Amino acid sequence: MEGVTLSRRPALARVRSLDADGIARIAFALLCLATVIGFFVYPTYPNYDSYYSLLWGREVLDFQLPGFEGFRVPTEHPLGIVAGMIFAPLPAGDRLFIAAILASFLWLIWGVYRLGRTAFTPLVGGVAAALTLTRFDFGFLAARGYIDIPYMAIVVWAAALEAARPRRGVPVLLLLAAAGLLRPEAWVLSGLYWLWLAWRATWGRRLLYAALAAIAPVVWTLTDLIVTGDPLFSLLHTSASAEDLGRQRTLSELPTAIPDFFTAIVKLPVMLAALIGLALALTIAPRRSLMPLALLLSGIGTFVLIGVAGASVIERYLAIAGVALLVFAAVAFAGFTMLRRGAARTAWMATAVALVVFGVVYTATQVRLDYFDSELSFRGAAHDDLVRVLESPAVQRGLRCGPLSLPNHKLVPDSRWILDLPANRAIPRAEPGAPKPRRGVALVVTSRFAVFKHAWSNDI
Repeated sequence: MEGVTLSRRPALARVRSLDADGIARIAFALLCLATVIGFFVYPTYPNYDSYYSLLWGREVLDFQLPGFEGFRVPTEHPLGIVAGMIFAPLPAGDRLFIAAILASFLWLIWGVYRLGRTAFTPLVGGVAAALTLTRFDFGFLAARGYIDIPYMAIVVWAAALEAARPRRGVPVLLLLAAAGLLRPEAWVLSGLYWLWLAWRATWGRRLLYAALAAIAPVVWTLTDLIVTGDPLFSLLHTSASAEDLGRQRTLSELPTAIPDFFTAIVKLPVMLAALIGLALALTIAPRRSLMPLALLLSGIGTFVLIGVAGASVIERYLAIAGVALLVFAAVAFAGFTMLRRGAARTAWMATAVALVVFGVVYTATQVRLDYFDSELSFRGAAHDDLVRVLESPAVQRGLRCGPLSLPNHKLVPDSRWILDLPANRAIPRAEPGAPKPRRGVALVVTSRFAVFKHAWSNDI
């Protein structure tokens, strides 16, 4: 009995014996558990674009060409359609779609840790992951099923793999190909990475790398060609939609838009820390900084190309560059771990601790947890209300007489998904020249967001 007692190490000693990766894994496991709990406590549903991916996946499974054309129909994303094909036939497929996006969010957090750890130190990686987690806009994007989250995760993991072993080649190109099937900016990343690889590769490897880099643009343009007859449909449609929605920016407006968008993404204090961390990283560890710096510059570059192409210019398209800034901000807070013990390291560490304490106290006094609770609860409640209305007997009777008329395009994909309607059976009244059906169901949304119905079913 005494031997058993003596063989047990105190809890503090066991904690101290854990290495950095062990602590990170424990923290990540707790985060995964919290995410699972949040998934059930706050049931959210896909956003506008993601519901269309599910609808297109359903249409493909029904041996129909997906409908890419229509009033303010979003740009298609081939990998999103594949996801739609996977989740559309499943019970509660839209909720499972959200679960997959949340899983990719967790993968993003771990990827940021791996990138910061590999490029600098484990503590830098941990702080970078914590900063990413506390940029609540990213979490909201995940909770609403935005494909930007898996896109970010894939690109960050490609950067982490490359940072661990430069010119890794095929695995990185395959990840970038997957990213390129979600957002076309990754085509540029694939091309730049091909140039990086080709510099020292044989001609055989160059051809292989070129084929892998071409996967995403070839698949995307072939998809557009098969469905619409125009291989450039997505590019042209996106530009037209951006102009219609007022999301375009001129080249002269981009230099002022970029700092504003960065501030919105990472918040001003972290933005300032990122600038300090960037300067410190380039000074004391320039070679280690290459991959996060490449991520930052390529993210800014592709954002500028989006603006030049006339597509929508919105802040989340700078998210990849924003993640790189978070890594450099982590350098400002935890980069002292790259220094040898001494006065400089001690002073840096003391300053960082003071700033972190200030940041935690400031955030605790400014962040309104009730706001997050109300926002997440509203998302689920609004969807449940819509389901309740659309599945009511009166609406079901009215739909036997004619189409569903909706106030705007925003409710179209949700309603089509819930009722399994084809495109011509859900009509947005805001569409110019939209038909005004004399039979069917008209949905009206009040200023209190309560959904009411009115059905015509007596003149079938």
